[in-house]
Amino acid sequence: MYQLYYQPKGAWFGDCMPFGKGDEYYLFHQRDTRNPEPFGEPFGWALTTTKDFVHYEDHGEVVPRGGDDAQDQFVFAGSVFEGEGCYHIFYTGHNRDFPAAGKPAEVLMHATSHDLIHWEKTNDSLTFTPQPGYDQDDWRDPWVIKDTEHNQYLLVLGARLQGEKTRQSGRTVQFTSGNLKDWKFQGDFWAPDLYTMHEMPDLFKMGDWWYHIITEYSDRHKMTYRMSRSLNGPWIAPYDDAFDGRAYYAGRTFELNGQRILFGWVATRKHDDDTENFEWAGTFMPHEVFQRADGSLGCRPPKSLWRAFEDWQTVDDFRLDGETSTIKGPCIPDCGNTFAFECDIVLQDGLRTFGLRVRDNVETEDSYRYLFVVPENRFLFDRIPNEHGDFFRNIGLERPIRLEPDKTYHIRLIVDDTIATLWVDGVALNARMYAKPGDCLRIFASEGSLLVNNARISRTVGC
Repeated sequence: MYQLYYQPKGAWFGDCMPFGKGDEYYLFHQRDTRNPEPFGEPFGWALTTTKDFVHYEDHGEVVPRGGDDAQDQFVFAGSVFEGEGCYHIFYTGHNRDFPAAGKPAEVLMHATSHDLIHWEKTNDSLTFTPQPGYDQDDWRDPWVIKDTEHNQYLLVLGARLQGEKTRQSGRTVQFTSGNLKDWKFQGDFWAPDLYTMHEMPDLFKMGDWWYHIITEYSDRHKMTYRMSRSLNGPWIAPYDDAFDGRAYYAGRTFELNGQRILFGWVATRKHDDDTENFEWAGTFMPHEVFQRADGSLGCRPPKSLWRAFEDWQTVDDFRLDGETSTIKGPCIPDCGNTFAFECDIVLQDGLRTFGLRVRDNVETEDSYRYLFVVPENRFLFDRIPNEHGDFFRNIGLERPIRLEPDKTYHIRLIVDDTIATLWVDGVALNARMYAKPGDCLRIFASEGSLLVNNARISRTVGC
């Protein structure tokens, strides 16, 4: 069975701390053994490298965890940064047993390296302890950049205020330094009071805009971002303030050779069951992030990932006319376990809904689907039939998109084992699908007309 997206052998891919050098990406990440469940066994950081998001080299664990009595019983997320003559990791030392002893569960810690492979912990954690008024058990995921405007280093991290965990007091806080050693707390960086906690903050500049990303788990369990002309704000929300849906979590970005990649993971479901909830950690899946004319951000497959598909087969153009009912297009059979598909579509004649049926069984009409609801300007992922007693859980598996008549939309789909990824004009949605009712791909439309052009499919990934 070929797997295109990356998952380490015998483990699940957790939060990623990306770095790049030359033409190679370094994926520092956590590996969860699920023994007996997520976060069951403490972990450090492992490293995998890739140049094309198709071929990966596993370097094993490079930042080991501390003992059960150490602050870094778990090595939680952080940032990999080059400066002051060496490489730095600023990471979260988490000990799940410390709160019972009245000590902070989470403290920022530090390690250095000269080759990105061998790391030495410095244990200079005291500068980064949770500040007064903030929750000492939610203080994590530092991210470091060079603030060239003020000739200093800027470190942001996720936090929340003291108080009940149900309060929407999540915020990003900031430290500054002139040497990566001595840090001064500068208070809140972005405090919108929208979520209970900010995780995995990211901060970067593209063109004239700054972007601040966080991941939240108290609303829609997704990544969200704000944009500003200045590091000082104001931070404004675009029409679509996300990159993906519920199944894609905790992504960080890195730009290398003019390409900014979002390094996130597609969550698994408990017991590998469509009717169960998503779990922490899963399979690494990259998006390329690009900037639209209005400054907002979109996602598309990295060029090397898409180009890995070979032996494309074209599908004849066709038109679907369903004035009062649903019309299904021709079956594209024998899609297999891993495939890619793309096409152009044009909405016509007051079309109400359309979409793609994935792993469709033509006889039983049991399938997964991406459904576009034109009047509501959104699309979603679900399974049909979704009957009572056996509900497919698709809460959060939807995205906003402006759907306009007579406009051409380009659709790209990758299916890799249990993961489906759809991109439509920069709007992405990942999903898991554990059953295989059929092996057909079909496009459908209802209550209107749809043109389908330039369709093609590849079932082959080159070596």
